[in-house]
Amino acid sequence: MCGDNMKVRNELNYQLFLQKTSGIHRKPMNAEMEHYDDICNGDIDAVRENINNLTEFLSRQLSDNPVQNARYHLTIMASAIAKACIQSGMGHDEAYTLADIYIRKADKCQIYEGIVELLQELQFDFTERMQEIRKEHVISLHVRKCIDHIYEHLGDDLTVNSLAEYCGLHPSYLSRLFYSETGTHLKAFVLDAKIDTAQNLLKYSDLSYLDISVALGFSSQSSFIYVFRKITGTTPKKFREQYYVTEQ
Repeated sequence: MCGDNMKVRNELNYQLFLQKTSGIHRKPMNAEMEHYDDICNGDIDAVRENINNLTEFLSRQLSDNPVQNARYHLTIMASAIAKACIQSGMGHDEAYTLADIYIRKADKCQIYEGIVELLQELQFDFTERMQEIRKEHVISLHVRKCIDHIYEHLGDDLTVNSLAEYCGLHPSYLSRLFYSETGTHLKAFVLDAKIDTAQNLLKYSDLSYLDISVALGFSSQSSFIYVFRKITGTTPKKFREQYYVTEQ
């Protein structure tokens, strides 16, 4: 074990020497944290400016293979951004699940340019979601708690009564409060959230329509198809045929 530690120490000293003699300068920690702050603040313009610095970010060599190197960087960035966004108000499950989606997409991608595009999409996606969260800061704690519970339990039978019990409010009061603050009826919001997730599953997974309907808490596959068509104007089958994303 001591011999292994000595090898790592020697390798570390060697790499530090190479970086110094090659003029390689890492991005200061405060600059990196400022970039994460821009994402957490939902500052699209600032994030767009920093997107051009991806080359500098990817210059840190984690693998001799450029594609694998980019994958490692995306994994690190996705995890760091998710943690930062959670601390700034994003739901724990939402943040890490979103990060996992991009990590899996990068794992399937065999093209360097494709992973760079995913790095950009990752940052914009989190930024836009944080922007929405910032806009919702005026929403009461009860409604915010209700929304978080909906997105984290989409597979449950999310009735007004069950949501009201979770929030500690009377069902009719929660319904009025939710509509007054969001402009959307609670039942409609739940269905929209389920169908929005269903669209992602149809685009990025091979799950059957039955599996999706069960995962999202619909009483039957036919019920899922009916609601999906009512909200989107098309069937799950046609949606998947048009938007399904194959492996890169």
